[in-house]
Amino acid sequence: MFRKTFPPAILAGICISIGCVVNLRTGGLAGAVLFAFGLTTVVYYGLKLYTGTAGFIRRHGDWPMLLTVLLGNIVGCLLSALTIAYAQPDCIAPATDIVSSRLAKGPVACTLLAIGCGFIMTTAVQFARQGKMLALLLGVPVFILCGFTHSIADAFYFMLAPADILFSPALLIIYIGEVAGNFVGCNLYRAVLKVMSAE
Repeated sequence: MFRKTFPPAILAGICISIGCVVNLRTGGLAGAVLFAFGLTTVVYYGLKLYTGTAGFIRRHGDWPMLLTVLLGNIVGCLLSALTIAYAQPDCIAPATDIVSSRLAKGPVACTLLAIGCGFIMTTAVQFARQGKMLALLLGVPVFILCGFTHSIADAFYFMLAPADILFSPALLIIYIGEVAGNFVGCNLYRAVLKVMSAE
């Protein structure tokens, strides 16, 4: 399982990091729209992304796989962040601004915002699996412009920040909250459908 999951998870982290880079360098509506290249690539190649996987896991047996995906995504973001910090250091300042805004919001707000992102990502991937790519192309700009938090994108942004910020306990708590919030959002549709089917 590890060999089939970890490498594509690393590549998925790199793809999302590419979206992050264009967003940092372009910003605004254009950056949000172009970010969609990252998720589109993940879906097209069938790579393993945490927010594209969390909403489709089975009740039993998939937890180690999901943790492997998350770890691989973070490794992909780390490799990308190290590369960009060296080759495109102008990205460090805007990434640090994003990190500072997360710290200003705090863990509760970032967790709540992550729920919205998780819901959008699962919806977009669900549509894409049915060959309907428009939701995928719109979903990414929507979550970015809404200010929702994506745990894998933030892994890249966070690792571009200065070390004293990156290794602060407050940022770790925020990140854990985002991972949890994304998971809740990714599975929100399941909870709603379960309630509907019970009526």
